[in-house]
Amino acid sequence: MENKTFIFVGAGSTVSIEAIKAYDKSGIEIIAFSRQPNPFPAMSNLSWNEGDYVSQGIPDDLIPEKADGFVYFPGTINLRPFMSLSMEEFSRDMEINFFGMVRTLKPFIPALKKSGKASVVLFSTVAVEKGMAFHSSIAASKAAVEGFARSLAAEYAPSIRVNCVAPSLTATALAEKLVSNEERKATLAQKHPLKRIGEPADIASAVEFLLSEKSSWITGQVIGVDGGMSTLSVN
Repeated sequence: MENKTFIFVGAGSTVSIEAIKAYDKSGIEIIAFSRQPNPFPAMSNLSWNEGDYVSQGIPDDLIPEKADGFVYFPGTINLRPFMSLSMEEFSRDMEINFFGMVRTLKPFIPALKKSGKASVVLFSTVAVEKGMAFHSSIAASKAAVEGFARSLAAEYAPSIRVNCVAPSLTATALAEKLVSNEERKATLAQKHPLKRIGEPADIASAVEFLLSEKSSWITGQVIGVDGGMSTLSVN
């Protein structure tokens, strides 16, 4: 198997942890950056760096000569009426979802270009495609990510592919407050054409696909992994 190196920023997230499991004993090196401690201390192909890299950036000595994939996992869920959102809350959502992504991705671009066929995976949300009440801050910041992804995909083609995954509600730690009540969880599931909310494995599988050669003719796309929410209306 060809040696590959993937960069996971926000590696302590629920979806990232699910994705990392798939690369155990794969021969692919994962260089992870997270504020959380390493949950896989016995995984030999995982290099875990603990710290607040989203706000502080990536030190030069942690950037490999070549990288074949980059995934930015951090995100926010800030669902409130527009008039109750402060400018500080809008700024925080933009900082975590957009500026933190730019800050951590930029130092890896030379290493990704050296690969010649690297893949960058970013995260949006179904709320950008489908207008949803109380999503103004998160939708605005993720819309910036989508525009950035398309522009970057054009700028770095053909050496770096850039795509977004746009999930709907998924049972992650980030969405814990929304799905902790079983009755509310069932109600939210019924809003989706496939009648369930997402699982971390659903999103991790999309990430694995976009990092793989199986997606080698896909770039500049926003891929909805959303139970049909963004495009279907089912009674």
